[in-house]
Amino acid sequence: MITVHHLNESRSQRILWLLEELGVSYEIRHYSRDAETRLAPPELMAVHPLGKSPVITDGGRSIAESGAIVDYIIRRHGDGRLAPAPGTDAHEQYLEWLHYAEGSAVVPLLIDLYVQRLGDAGAPLHPRIASQIRLHLDYYAARLGSNEYLVDNSFGGADILNSFNIEFARLAGWLHDHPTLDAYIERLHARPAWAKALERGGPYMIGAGTGPRRS
Repeated sequence: MITVHHLNESRSQRILWLLEELGVSYEIRHYSRDAETRLAPPELMAVHPLGKSPVITDGGRSIAESGAIVDYIIRRHGDGRLAPAPGTDAHEQYLEWLHYAEGSAVVPLLIDLYVQRLGDAGAPLHPRIASQIRLHLDYYAARLGSNEYLVDNSFGGADILNSFNIEFARLAGWLHDHPTLDAYIERLHARPAWAKALERGGPYMIGAGTGPRRS
């Protein structure tokens, strides 16, 4: 059985959601952030040297990195679901979007989170960070267009993996010019498996509504 090492209020929520979508049996080992620092507890260092979540164990395998985990679970346990068939153009697009989520799109959002903590000292960086966030949100919106999902207009692993970035942007107040992305997140959150994963994973404020308006 798959074990998910799940940190509260983190990107590991997506792994629970994926497993619920596939109907794969799994167990959760819960870890809680430090109430003051919001950092992961040291117990996660015993699971993976980086002390990060998510990490899964499946038999004798331990796998870290959200994109690698999503790819592994769908290949090993998906039975052809949630990913286009290998060898198709859609599958190449799917792989690109898996890598894009963690390799590019989340980076300016995380930088913005840390720079905001610098107060006035971080002000010179704000315009550059904001331009990069808008670039990626525009890219998401253009990709969706009138479609409901990112790849082949079919719900799949790419949507699950990229959802965090748009949720994060919405919570930080970046989506006021992107109703398409707001509607996309609402569509994803309406899925029964998303709600089931939320029940099992615990509170997930990143998936909450809009935060303060950002310029």
